[in-house]
Formats: sequence, structure tokens, C-alpha cells
Amino acid sequence: MHTAQVDHRQALSGVVAIPVTPFDTRDRVDEAAYQGVLRRMLDEGVRTVTPGGNTGEFYSLDESERRLVVELTVAETAASGVSAHIVAGVGHDVATAVRQARHARAAGAQLVMVHQPVHPYLSDEGWVAYHRSVAEAVPELGVVPYVRDPLLPARSIGRLGELCPNVVGVKYAVPDPARFAAVARDAGLERFVWVAGLAELYAPAYWAMGATGFTSGLVNVAPRLSLELLTALRDGNTGAAMTLWERIRPFEELRAQRRSADNVAVVKEALAQLGHCRSDVRPPSHPLDEARRRQVRDAVADWKVS
Repeated sequence: MHTAQVDHRQALSGVVAIPVTPFDTRDRVDEAAYQGVLRRMLDEGVRTVTPGGNTGEFYSLDESERRLVVELTVAETAASGVSAHIVAGVGHDVATAVRQARHARAAGAQLVMVHQPVHPYLSDEGWVAYHRSVAEAVPELGVVPYVRDPLLPARSIGRLGELCPNVVGVKYAVPDPARFAAVARDAGLERFVWVAGLAELYAPAYWAMGATGFTSGLVNVAPRLSLELLTALRDGNTGAAMTLWERIRPFEELRAQRRSADNVAVVKEALAQLGHCRSDVRPPSHPLDEARRRQVRDAVADWKVS
């Protein structure tokens, strides 16, 4: 295994942070606020960041904004003086995904995370071909498919791994730990780094089934909690992990309500209450009403974050 692939795999075996994309009063990307949110995570010890993830409102950003958040992440990471990995989110049609991946490479990202293809007619063979096109366009980068489809067979993931050695991990975001365990083993438990793609709420269950990393939007608000959960899981300290899980649970359940309608809005509201960015989100997301804002305030009340 090449040194780069080892580095890519190590980057995914931990907290994979998904930063929000703050907007200013004119609905433009607030570059200063973005850099501030990112710097807080880096200062606390986060070492893997995914600009252009779903918590970053990937699908509501235009092409120039998607490029911008990648470039800002590279610049802020370099300025921080820490060694961190950048996993740029890419997607849409094949040509756009390839173009975004090549831009990520040129900007200085080390990996790309490929969003689940959005298409009403998705074949298993077409899924492999889609990801193969991206992976072969950037052979130097690690590639991570983002799997949200519970019907995607393990053989498709395994086949992609056979064709593309730079596909080093899988972000698996199906809310079914038993399904995850079967897919991971049938596709290759050791072949890929398996990342629990449903964040802290599912991280303990997926860890028990073979995941070695988890994504996080919570990390925008309380980086230490996410990192403490990672430490507990790595140490096999189930009691400590579940104590942390109980503290995190109300916040993550707010994000998961109504088919995750408020997933990003809850994170941005918490950041707004802490004074780090505005709470604005773009349609089809929607700002929280006053009742939910109070629930966010209550959920983070004992976290001691600032």
C-alpha cells in the first residue's frame, strides 16, 4: 500500500468534521465566519475536514461557492500550522463531479467525498461507473463514496474497490447497524475505512460493527465532545462513550427530526447563539422557529462551549 493511501486511511479513522457554510446579510458566503468556525475545530484538535458536505449545504451552493469553501479550508488549515487532511465534497453530474475533484486536487485537498448520485434511475452498474469516473480523474487523491442508499449491494462497493485502488473509504449513512455490518463485511471490512456517516448518534453502534471513524456536524459547536467520544470509542470504554452519547443525544435528535429537515439549521442556530455566525440557511432548509431555538439552547446548556 502506498504511503499516500496509508495517510488517506488514517485521515478517515477519526472525527471527519463537516463545517457549516455561514452566509452574510446579503446571502453570500461569509468568509471570515467560515474561517473562524474552522479555526475553532483545528485549535481543538480536529484533523480531518470536509468542506462541501451536507452540513455545509453542498446542494445549495453554486459552483463558485463550492470552489471557494475548498480554497478557504486549504488556506485556513495552512495558516493554522497544523497537519490536517481536507476531504472536499464533490457531486452532481459526472462532468461536474470530475471538474470539482480536479479543482480540489489543484487547491490542495488530499481526498474527495463523492455525494450520492442524485438521479431517479440509479443502477448498481451505473453507481460503479459514476464513482470510477471521479476516482480515475484524480488518481493521486483518496476517494470516499457517500452511501445513503440501503439497497446498494456490497458487491458494487467491492467492485469499485477492485477497479480503483484510490477508493480508500466509504461514508456509510444508512440508519441500520445490522445492514452496515453485513455490507462492510461483504464489500471488504479491511479493504476500506468505514466511516459512520450518521454522526455521533450512530457512532457507538457502527463502531461496534467495524467503523473506525464518524462524521460530525456537532463538531462545529462543541469540538471537544466529538473528540472525547472518539477517544472513548478507540479505548473500548463503552460506559464513557454512552455517557457522552447521552449528553449529545438531545442536540442530535433535534437535527434528525422531521426527516432531518432542521439538520443544518440546528447547528447554525447553536453557532449563532454562541456568536460565531448567523443562523441563516438556504431553501429548501428553513430557519428554526422560536420553540426550536429554545430547544437548541437547552440542548447545549451544559456543554460549556463559547
